[in-house]
Amino acid sequence: MKIKQISVFLENKSGRLAAVTRLLAKNDINIRALSIADTSDFGILRLIVKSPERAYKVLKESGFTVSLTEVIGVEMPDRPGGLSDVMTLLEEAGINIEYLYAFIGKGDKGATVIFRVEQLDEAIKALDTNGITVLNGEKIYNL
Repeated sequence: MKIKQISVFLENKSGRLAAVTRLLAKNDINIRALSIADTSDFGILRLIVKSPERAYKVLKESGFTVSLTEVIGVEMPDRPGGLSDVMTLLEEAGINIEYLYAFIGKGDKGATVIFRVEQLDEAIKALDTNGITVLNGEKIYNL
């Protein structure tokens, strides 16, 4: 149920993000979700891609500073309080959330949130126990 996320360290200068996306496109690697956090000097681009190991290799071989991180993907209803319910479950389980990002599904599939937490296995157990759907990598990679 863990998902592999690519994190890319980028200098905060024109063209760096374009270079990453161009390289992934050239290698037929589809981006499923992304988030970028930046400062005045650098940014961290976080990506969920269809082929994380291949993306890692392609980016590394092209000189990018890149890492693979395990995250979880949680499916929840797209309604007021949907995220709050999941956050409350994680809080009650004592799970610290490092960061998250979300995207909306097609049609009535709801929302998917990618979580980076300190205790992955404990988070998965808490969510499963409470009927929250934790998606496996293949499901996320093929959205």
